[in-house]
Amino acid sequence: MYILIAPDKFRGSLEASEVCQSVTEGIRKAYPDAEIVSIPLADGGEGTTRILTEQSKGKFITAIVHDPLGRYIEAEYGISGDGSTAFIEMAAASGLNLLKPWEQNPLLTDTVGTGELIIHALNAGVKKIILGIGGSATTDAGFGMACALGYQFFDENNEPVIPNGENLVRIKSINTDKVDTRIKHTSIVVACDVTNPLYGESGAAFVYGPQKGADKATVSKLDQGLRNIAKVAAETFGGDISQAPGTGAAGGLGAGALWFLNAKLQEGVGIVMEETHIAAHVRKADLVITGEGKVDEQTLSGKVVKGLASLCQSNNVPLAVVCGTLMITPEEAAKAGITYALSVLNRPMSLQQAETEAYSLVRDATFHLVQLFFYKRHR
Repeated sequence: MYILIAPDKFRGSLEASEVCQSVTEGIRKAYPDAEIVSIPLADGGEGTTRILTEQSKGKFITAIVHDPLGRYIEAEYGISGDGSTAFIEMAAASGLNLLKPWEQNPLLTDTVGTGELIIHALNAGVKKIILGIGGSATTDAGFGMACALGYQFFDENNEPVIPNGENLVRIKSINTDKVDTRIKHTSIVVACDVTNPLYGESGAAFVYGPQKGADKATVSKLDQGLRNIAKVAAETFGGDISQAPGTGAAGGLGAGALWFLNAKLQEGVGIVMEETHIAAHVRKADLVITGEGKVDEQTLSGKVVKGLASLCQSNNVPLAVVCGTLMITPEEAAKAGITYALSVLNRPMSLQQAETEAYSLVRDATFHLVQLFFYKRHR
């Protein structure tokens, strides 16, 4: 029997790799002779770079870059084992997690460090970059990133504009003469799971600005700035992409990736599954086991479990889901392509208890799951 283990993390308790270990132990108890393959997954957000780097037998690189407020920091990214692909999370250089609460102000932050990570990867000789854009501290539409890549931005007096959210409204022209030409010859894919446009009530400033420290006046100013850079970029590059789904991601970095990197926006879980070649493993599997901390309606609209369910359904392979909290009905599970779903909780307990005991809970639940599966299969 060939069993594929492909879970997301259980946030707050287990990394995806730890879930794999726990599930493996449960399988071995129930079916010692099973052939087991483990592929930790992620949805394109936090932890994706580590998973893709490790799955490709790659290495981690440390670069000195600028944080969202222009201070030097060390930021890490990954390079695949064959050296062809870089895995970058913009949060490593431009993330909200790098700032103290009182430092959070998207008028003052920028994405220069993200651009510097891209340059560092290009210097390492990569031909492809996978860029995760979750967790940003910025609302600069990739203005800072573009500056690091050689784009020049000028105001109405033809004076250079310093990159940050506040200065978006001052941009009157964009010069591309000094842009790093390697960008044109590099395939860049952006993990983007939101569908917000660049500006407006559903845009980057109004929806995500308050999470980054913006009050109402700041949100309004940022939105004006995003409208302005969209206008100038449309004049510079031709065509207005500001209302395209995902352009409002990461403070408008979704739009910036299209303008300045000629990137492709793609659903995060799809990127991870493609890079880990998981479809080939699913086709060979007798059973696929996945899981995450909470399975709810959001899970069924684009996360790891849904992505795997679709893949398993098309290959007629049963999919079992283990989770901490199960909040979907049997009908919803069946419609999504989930064969069997169970919570690992075996008694009433607090969240703290569940997180502390997560490893053993997942292991024991897997044991019972696999016993049942093979009993039904062989009776």
